Amino acid sequence: MYQPLEQFSKYWIFKRNDPKVAGEDLQGIRLLDESRASQVWRDYISDEQVHPDHFSDRDWLKKNSAQAPDGKFQWEKAWDRDDASLPDEMQAHFSAWGADTTVFFCCHNELVFEMNWGVFQRTWKAFLFLDNGPVLVGKKKKQAAQFHSNGWANLLFRES
Repeated sequence: MYQPLEQFSKYWIFKRNDPKVAGEDLQGIRLLDESRASQVWRDYISDEQVHPDHFSDRDWLKKNSAQAPDGKFQWEKAWDRDDASLPDEMQAHFSAWGADTTVFFCCHNELVFEMNWGVFQRTWKAFLFLDNGPVLVGKKKKQAAQFHSNGWANLLFRES
């Protein structure tokens, strides 16, 4: 179900001094094995496409109904700040999530991280070194976000 985080080819993003990921938070980040990652991807992201670059109008993320009102914002501005807190737009969009909510940071069908929302809130800057379209979803939650390499993100609502 999980594989050692150290096996991740870009493990260095979690070992940098800036942004710093605390040891206890590092312990809370789990790298799913390819089989489980693929299952989470199919269940939460797409059962047709294997990578964000390939999303089509049939994928829920591309549908107008999935777009949150005023749901486009620049994540990079908050990322560049010294303050480690999430961008205000994300805090508002995910305000109903408790710190123990299980979240998945989905890069593609074979690369998915699992952690709780509290860990992601503290470590989000490290994850956004992986900014080529990853999608953040919560287990049994409708709110989601997709991050783009141009510094923008979309706040979304998943279909049931």
